[in-house]
Amino acid sequence: MAETHSLQDMRQQATVASKVFIQRDYTQGTMCQFQTKLPSDLEARIDKQQFEETVRTLNNLYAEAEKIGSQSFIEGCLACLTAYTVFLCMETHYEKVLKKIAKFIQEQNDKIYAPRGLLLTDPIERGLRVIEVTIFEDRSLTR
Repeated sequence: MAETHSLQDMRQQATVASKVFIQRDYTQGTMCQFQTKLPSDLEARIDKQQFEETVRTLNNLYAEAEKIGSQSFIEGCLACLTAYTVFLCMETHYEKVLKKIAKFIQEQNDKIYAPRGLLLTDPIERGLRVIEVTIFEDRSLTR
């Protein structure tokens, strides 16, 4: 049986066994979305539906961030009128959604991935090119 890990313990003590990268999916254009197919390296560690749900939620959040609506239009107009100094005292819609994504990834790591010896890295830390999944060594197999 696999050992249960906490996020704090993993970051401090665990040894990285390998890393898996979930690539961007460009089949529907250049909008930010990632492939939902479970990599074979993760099959023994996490349920396929759980992984796909995490990636789908991330894809939906990035679509929400890039959505152009009245709020983005008003932000753009205010930016032009104030020589972009308005952004010193206000967050854009995009920045708000990026914070929501960071919180979602943290929650997923705490509840789902860390107990299985995995760690999701926020795609913004990798230039929105990949979702990095770090696989930590399972100490229960080496004892």
